[in-house]
Amino acid sequence: MTRLSAFTRYRTTAAIIVLIAGIAVPSVLMQAQQSRQSAITLAALAAKVKQLEDVQEITNVLIAYGRTLDARDFKGYSSLFAKDGSWSGGMGTVTGGPQAIYDFMSSRIGGGARRNDNGAANANATYHIMSNFKIDVNGDNATASSRWTFVSAARGPGIQLAGKYEDTLVREAGVWKFKSRQAFNDVTAPSTAATNAR
Repeated sequence: MTRLSAFTRYRTTAAIIVLIAGIAVPSVLMQAQQSRQSAITLAALAAKVKQLEDVQEITNVLIAYGRTLDARDFKGYSSLFAKDGSWSGGMGTVTGGPQAIYDFMSSRIGGGARRNDNGAANANATYHIMSNFKIDVNGDNATASSRWTFVSAARGPGIQLAGKYEDTLVREAGVWKFKSRQAFNDVTAPSTAATNAR
């Protein structure tokens, strides 16, 4: 066996170190990059989940609006509005938050729950059908638009009115509320005279 000179041993050792570094360094760099990408991916995923949760919570507010209005639960209805919330629609405009909205709706619509004292359907009851939700969330603020149709036994069979809502919402104490809700009536039922003329 030949003895390697010190210089040859040095060159061999150096070559082995370079070879190991050539294998290890890219691997370490790749792991660091994957770690950064994983962190970015987890952060992006968490943000997406939060956005989806916000959209679902806002959807629930939009649905609760129709349900509380139809039930004439004006306390529950007005609680859907922010402390400085406003409502605007065919009956007028009200600003000033939940209490002002409660007073406004109670005075304009009054009772009229779906069932009377005997349990029979109330002819003055209403039923809102909500659809086509489009919700955009930006932090603690959001905008929403949706469609509605309205039926009432008092006005005869079929859809009586149809329109859209344009909303701004705000997160107050962790809960989504209407900052403003505008109700637009796009379609009305034909008048009795027009119906009888046919």
